[in-house]
Amino acid sequence: MSDTKDLDQERIAQIREEFDYFDKDKNGDIDQGEFWELLKILSPKASEEQAAEGFSLIDENSDGVINFEEFLAWWQSNWWEY
Repeated sequence: MSDTKDLDQERIAQIREEFDYFDKDKNGDIDQGEFWELLKILSPKASEEQAAEGFSLIDENSDGVINFEEFLAWWQSNWWEY
C-alpha cells in the first residue's frame, strides 16, 4: 500500500468524502457489499472474484471491514484499476 504520511489535510478530507459516500450505512466502515458497489463504479469490468480478492487485500487487519486508514492507503495506491 502507498505511504499516506505525505498527504496534506485537504487531500485527506477529499478521500474522507469518498469513503463516507460509499459507507452507505454510516457505521464508519466499508463492508463487502459496500465495497462491491464502489468497485462497480470505479472498475465496471471487475468481477465479484476480483472484488473479494481486493477486499481481502485492503482489509489488512482481517476484521471483515475496511476502515478509513485502510481505505486511505488503498485509495492512494491505484491498484484497483482493472
